[in-house]
Amino acid sequence: MTITQMEYIIAVEKFGSFVTAAESCNVTQPTLSMQIQKLEDELGIKLFDRNHHPVLATELGLPILMQAKNVLFEVNKIYEILNNKTEELKGNLNVGILPTLAPYVLPKMLNAFMERYPNVELQIFEMTTENLTKKLKEDKIDFGILSTPLHDKELKETPIYYEAFVCYFSNNHQLLSQKTVHPKDLDINELWTLNDEHCMHFQVINLCNEKAKNHRQLHLQYQSGSIQSLVKMVETNGGTTIIPELSIEDFYEHQLENIRFFDGVEPTREVSLVTNRYFTKNKIANAFVSELSKHIPSKMLVKNKKRNILEIK
Repeated sequence: MTITQMEYIIAVEKFGSFVTAAESCNVTQPTLSMQIQKLEDELGIKLFDRNHHPVLATELGLPILMQAKNVLFEVNKIYEILNNKTEELKGNLNVGILPTLAPYVLPKMLNAFMERYPNVELQIFEMTTENLTKKLKEDKIDFGILSTPLHDKELKETPIYYEAFVCYFSNNHQLLSQKTVHPKDLDINELWTLNDEHCMHFQVINLCNEKAKNHRQLHLQYQSGSIQSLVKMVETNGGTTIIPELSIEDFYEHQLENIRFFDGVEPTREVSLVTNRYFTKNKIANAFVSELSKHIPSKMLVKNKKRNILEIK
C-alpha cells in the first residue's frame, strides 16, 4: 500500500466519483482506477461499491478508509512542520462561512490577505451551519467560520471573537423611547427572524425563549435568508428584528437612531474557526484568522471574552 493509493481512495470516498477523484488528484481516470484495483487485489477485498452512484465504500472498505485518513493526517503533519520553517505561505485553502457572517467580515480582509499571500489559492463558500459541519466532516472544506458552540466531538472549535446582538426597530416604535431594551420587552409576534436553516434563527428564539412558548401563528409567514431583508421588512412593515452588531457598521444615521442595545449583560454570539480532526493547515489558517481579526473591533476579540453566549439548540 502506497501513500498515493491512499490519496486516491480517499479522493473517491470524498467525491463519490472515480472521474472527479482523478481530476482532483491530477491523474487520468484509468490511472487512478488501476492503482485502486491493485490495492484491492493486495488487500483481497473490494473497497468501493461501483454499482452505486455516487460511489460508496463497502462495509469492509469503510474502516480501511478511516485508517488511511489517519495515516495521511500524520504524513501531512510532516509537511506542516516543513512549511512552518519557511517564510512563504502557499497552497490551496477552501473556507466555509455563514451567510450571516460573510458580508460583515470578508470584504474588509480578503484583498489584504491575498496581497500579503499571493501564492495562496483561496475559495470561499457561504453555507448554513448544517451544510458547513457536513462538509467539514467529509473533508470537503479545510475549515469553517461559524457560530459556536456546536457540541460536536468530531469538530474542533477555536473562538475568534464575540459579537453582541442588537435590536432594530421600525420608525416610531414605542420601545424607541427607551435607551436600552430587555428581551422581556420584545413582542415576539412582531419579530422578524431568519428562516430556521440559519443558526441565528434559533439564537434569537432562545433569547426570547419564554415569549416564544406563547408565540401565535401570524397570517404572514416570511422566511428570510438575509439580514438585509429583515431590516427592509422592519422598515416597510413595522415591528423589530434582532441582528448582529457588525451588520450595523454601514447603516445610515437615521437607521442607527432605530438601534437599541440590550441592557445588562449583552446577548452574544461566539464566532470560531472550526476544523475536523484531520486538519493540518495550521499555518495558513492562523494567517487567515490573523488578517480577519485585524478588521474586528478590539472589544469583540477573544481576549475580551463576553458572557451570555446564545447557543444553537
